Amino acid sequence: MKIMIAEDDPVSAAALHGLLARLGHDVAVTVDGDAAWHFWSHEQTPIVVLDWMMPGIDGIEVCKRIRASKPTGYTCIIMLTAKREREDRVKALKAGVDVFITKPLNKEELIARLQVAERIIAMESAESDVDLAA
Repeated sequence: MKIMIAEDDPVSAAALHGLLARLGHDVAVTVDGDAAWHFWSHEQTPIVVLDWMMPGIDGIEVCKRIRASKPTGYTCIIMLTAKREREDRVKALKAGVDVFITKPLNKEELIARLQVAERIIAMESAESDVDLAA
């Protein structure tokens, strides 16, 4: 599956890219919020992994822009962030984040969350196919 990562820390971005590529995903990495929004608005990847705090627009704003757009299919947004407070989780969920994961990255949790994202996207896609056939 095509996944876009938005992560400004090069070490974190490389580690995340490596993990997702080993899992068989087609991964694109962007280094700030502006690049992430530009890339997604052209590619509309079905899964997005966003850091919250990035140069340019932050991950919350990228999420809001994705949700306000008219994508061709559902985009599952995973927020991977150092922010840990309950208020941060609530703010992210209200902005449209589907999954909130705190750093440091727990690989097993991310893999499990990606499996959930893939199920949601597959179900949404199947529903769209049924609507088109009607």
